[in-house]
Amino acid sequence: METSKKSASLHKANLKRAALPYYYLLPAFILMGVITFYPLIYQVIISFTDFQTKDLLKQLSSPELKYVGIQNYVEIVMGGLPVQNFEFFRILTYNLWWAVTNVMVHVPAGILIAVLLNTQGLWMKRLYRAIYILPIVIPPIVVATVWQNIFDEQYGAMNQLLSVIAGWFGSADPVHIRWLNEYTPPIPWLLPNGPLTLAYYAMMIANFWLGWPFMTMVATGALQSIPKDLYEAASIDGASGSQQFWNVTVPLIRPAMIPAAVYGFTLSFNLFNFVYFMSRGGPARSTEILVTFAYDLVRNLRLFGVAAAFSVIIFFVALIIFLITNRITHATESYSEA
Repeated sequence: METSKKSASLHKANLKRAALPYYYLLPAFILMGVITFYPLIYQVIISFTDFQTKDLLKQLSSPELKYVGIQNYVEIVMGGLPVQNFEFFRILTYNLWWAVTNVMVHVPAGILIAVLLNTQGLWMKRLYRAIYILPIVIPPIVVATVWQNIFDEQYGAMNQLLSVIAGWFGSADPVHIRWLNEYTPPIPWLLPNGPLTLAYYAMMIANFWLGWPFMTMVATGALQSIPKDLYEAASIDGASGSQQFWNVTVPLIRPAMIPAAVYGFTLSFNLFNFVYFMSRGGPARSTEILVTFAYDLVRNLRLFGVAAAFSVIIFFVALIIFLITNRITHATESYSEA
């Protein structure tokens, strides 16, 4: 009898010990449930309704709220929304192109600058590294506003610089390029199902300033972890500087740069603040990305049900892209598996 009591007491103590971590995690679960999971579930629910301004007061209990099934999803994909210049697949294609081209520019530039700053004997390395961190700590909305002014048609610094350069070649006329408002694409064939207007190139320049420092920071950390002995051995074997870069540096920083590139792609794919405050998705929605259009559905059109459906679509698009890129790049593998 006494043995069974001891066994029961021991079992009870083991249960309490096993449950203790969950007691500590319970506040975090409750908080996540309130601020994350509940809004997500609620959004999925209203994505199957015609939720609009008329339903805000009583929410799901509104007598005017109608269940529309997958109509919102069909109208989004088939282009049936009452919105000018809206084509879902054109926006999706541009969004993917925007994210891919940014990563294609940021990663090589970040690696190159990191290699240059890692050169032995370079003066004031710490100052340079402190300076290139600045774009990371500045909010994207500030960056977008500053660059929007730089590309202003009348008073922007970019047109003033081009006017000075044109003056060197004998032109007295000031340059007035409509960077953020010109709809005619400079290279019409570059993206067949949608024009890449001048606003795209202006935003690429601005986002380059914003994006390369992070890649440089990651590459710098990876470079400093490479043993110097490898470079000395390669030098003894007669390898040139470029051969050392491609055969020593690149393979050893690859496990760090691939996850950084995937992160940069995801960040550019959903870069709402920068895109919205620099171009507002214009001209004629030519620089609209998925998240800015979803915001526009709520802010201007007040189509909450459609916006919820659009957000669900964005979630699955981003999930598919992540799974594909992770499958191709093995970004989540450990160093030993890479």
